[in-house]
Amino acid sequence: MAAHGLVVASLLIFCLAGSCYGKVHFSSLKNTLDVTASPKQGQVLEAGTDKITVTWALNKTVSTGADSAYKTIKVKLCYAPISQKDRAWRKTEEELSRDKTCQHKIVAKPYDASNKTVQRFEWVIEKDIPKATYFVRAYAFNSNDEEVAFGQTTDAKKSSNLFDINSISGRHASLDICSICFSAFSVVSLFVFFYIEKRQGKASSRK
Repeated sequence: MAAHGLVVASLLIFCLAGSCYGKVHFSSLKNTLDVTASPKQGQVLEAGTDKITVTWALNKTVSTGADSAYKTIKVKLCYAPISQKDRAWRKTEEELSRDKTCQHKIVAKPYDASNKTVQRFEWVIEKDIPKATYFVRAYAFNSNDEEVAFGQTTDAKKSSNLFDINSISGRHASLDICSICFSAFSVVSLFVFFYIEKRQGKASSRK
């Protein structure tokens, strides 16, 4: 019985440990990264055409060695609250593994603790980026690929320094012109067909 109880206890501990592992919450992260993006408040950018220049650096207020666990910096494009409303697939979750705020990767780079200068990256907005209002956020990851710190271009309420991206509609002028021409040709062909039928009908009646 004692052995059986020990096995059950071990399994319980294992399950608890497994359920806790990897569940990083946003509130547990320290805001240690200074992040900027080139778009101005309210600016409208075009997907597939415009570029965003992103910079990030360790905040100067961070104590020496506080970034020793940082291994990778991942910069992401994130939905602003106005573009999350009534869209569960973009919902913000406290548990980062379930969070859908920042779905679009801009860049991922190894973190160099010896280099305290500002890092910069120019990103051409990808063609499949949806039309929405955005901000930029950077996460610092440790060796276990877990988020340990962050920084973002907006405030805590995600209400400042927001910009818009217009998506590609998928329609092209050449296709629209072809469609119009085809429609016009169909109408003309229909009239010609009826005209020929009418002429043939009159010719038959005369015989």
